[in-house]
Amino acid sequence: MQEHAGKGIIDYCIYDTGEIIPEFVRRYNKEGQDLVEQDTAKAKEEKIRLIQRNLSYIDGEFIRHNPEAIASAIIELICEDMKFRDMENDSRYVMLNSKLKDTKKKLRTTKQKNNKTKHIKNERTSKFAMKYQDRIDSIKQSEKRTQIKRGEKTKIEKAENNKIEQKERKTVEKKQLAKRLAGKRHMPKSKH
Repeated sequence: MQEHAGKGIIDYCIYDTGEIIPEFVRRYNKEGQDLVEQDTAKAKEEKIRLIQRNLSYIDGEFIRHNPEAIASAIIELICEDMKFRDMENDSRYVMLNSKLKDTKKKLRTTKQKNNKTKHIKNERTSKFAMKYQDRIDSIKQSEKRTQIKRGEKTKIEKAENNKIEQKERKTVEKKQLAKRLAGKRHMPKSKH
């Protein structure tokens, strides 16, 4: 970013600390995409304040950044800055702080609902299974997709083998027909 915008423009860097699921990372890597690694030493050297937040979630087959979590982190930064400047009575601060509280409450509620849903589904599962249920589910989905792809490959292979067998049969039939026709030409005609 600094190559395009210049140095000294970035004061803060908010980065994701959410759990990274290897299955998703492998799929993204196969598509030529890589994770962005944080160079914390370089950031500190350039006096960029690093802020860690859990910003990602799994949406079907993709890892997504939660826009509400990102907005919350940015609003929190602005509110902290306004507090530092003794602007807590400013109407902008009051509005942003109210929005921040609402967003955080919404994020907590969503997380609690997800945890309750997982807990209800897995009443007799271990704490490990509950904690890593998303990961377990993604592995199962990945295995299913792999099996489906294998099934499609075997269907394709079977179809290709059938085509080859049909061509071979036709070739054999043509040769047999050609032999019969050649044999009829060389047979002497019988006299009746």
